[in-house]
Amino acid sequence: MTTRIEKDPLGELAVPSDALYGVQTLRAVQNFAISGLRPLEPFVVAQVWIKKAAALTHRETGRLDAERANAIVAAADEVLAGQHREQFVVDPYQAGAGTSHNMNVNEVLANRANELLGSARGRYAPVHPNDHVNMAQSTNDTIPTNIRLAILRQLPGLSDAVQGLEEALSERASVFDHIVKAGRTHLQDAMPIRLGQEFAAYAGSLARCRRRLHEAADYLNDLGIGGSAVGTGVTVEPAYPALMVQHLRGISGIASLREGQDRIQLMQSMGDAAAFSGALRGLAIELSKIVSDLRLMVSGPRTGLDEIVLPAVQPGSSIMPGKINPSIPEMVNQVCFQVIGCDTTVTMAAEHGQLELNVMMPVIAHNVLLSMQILTNAMNTLTERCVRGIEAHEAMCQYWVERSAALATALMPQIGYAAAAELAKRSVKEGVLIRDLVRREGVLPADQVDEVLNLRRMTEIGVPSGKHGSVAAG
Repeated sequence: MTTRIEKDPLGELAVPSDALYGVQTLRAVQNFAISGLRPLEPFVVAQVWIKKAAALTHRETGRLDAERANAIVAAADEVLAGQHREQFVVDPYQAGAGTSHNMNVNEVLANRANELLGSARGRYAPVHPNDHVNMAQSTNDTIPTNIRLAILRQLPGLSDAVQGLEEALSERASVFDHIVKAGRTHLQDAMPIRLGQEFAAYAGSLARCRRRLHEAADYLNDLGIGGSAVGTGVTVEPAYPALMVQHLRGISGIASLREGQDRIQLMQSMGDAAAFSGALRGLAIELSKIVSDLRLMVSGPRTGLDEIVLPAVQPGSSIMPGKINPSIPEMVNQVCFQVIGCDTTVTMAAEHGQLELNVMMPVIAHNVLLSMQILTNAMNTLTERCVRGIEAHEAMCQYWVERSAALATALMPQIGYAAAAELAKRSVKEGVLIRDLVRREGVLPADQVDEVLNLRRMTEIGVPSGKHGSVAAG
């Protein structure tokens, strides 16, 4: 491998000749060989958006000549078109604040801009990574802005995934609305519920999660760009913040971006990112509960509940022939556990801001963006490869609901709590259906049994009662 010699304030290093990055990036690669991971794509794109917007802004104000500005913009456009992505090499676990990532982007754009102007990589003339690409910027205002932009860029895909899953669950709810099944609380027999009601409730939980995501995301539209080193705007022209927001709207397509009113606060605090991470955690909690329910309902098929049938997507065992597992829900559970862990990391990192800066931003960015990525992919997979193909096992639903000792609850208005409890105990002990026991013992007049023990009616609000009043009335 051929190299070129580059120099920074710490001295000289031999940089690979074909690298668009430079000496400061190489130092970060050497210092932070931690995870073997590269920066997530949204973290790269958002930083390049900022550099392009800054070049356009400084060209507009006249602070940067058109030749340099245009070259930086052209280099940025190449990256945004998908080129040079292999040049972004700094591990997510890096020096605080994200200086290494910021300089990686600065050096790549400077070297490529110089090539476009006929200069060589590593000369940093006429375009310098600090003096021109990073003009009027600091890691301390660009990385917080990056985090906000990157989250907002990923939000539509995440929101669409949640909505798609909502709609698939709602469609199944409609198909299953006529199927009455045993309800269960504490994993014990409870009053009947319709399978469609369960699925509609799942969809409703996701709808609430989606609203919370958008509510939390609204705060992320406030950009602190222009805060520079400590939020005060040193080295920044007064027109710069508003122009940056204007250009970032155009570059990103995010029309809701706003100029932050308190750039010091927006630099000090990672609270907005932490709140959004909390909304992701809430989504993960609800999603994990839903797929855990699916795993319970599909358990069996001979020794479990066997109330639904999931699409078979792969053989379930390397040793037990014919075994089919709930593989997609199992994957989703694991994703949700990871997201909850990511949120714990974000919470701790957000709390560790000190005075004018939170230096834990790289790990915040990585964990929030990773959570969004895996949740989006997991929900799309769950929707297409599982939920849309779920079928009900109606015979088993009917079998279990008729055997539920909780059906005695419907008798309470007629015979009271104590007598109903005694019937429930006898039903379990003798293995006799509540309905058959009521008939055998003459607990109710024969013409009232099916009316009081109407399973469908039990799934709606109301008081089961016969024609001759009730304990409560008499």
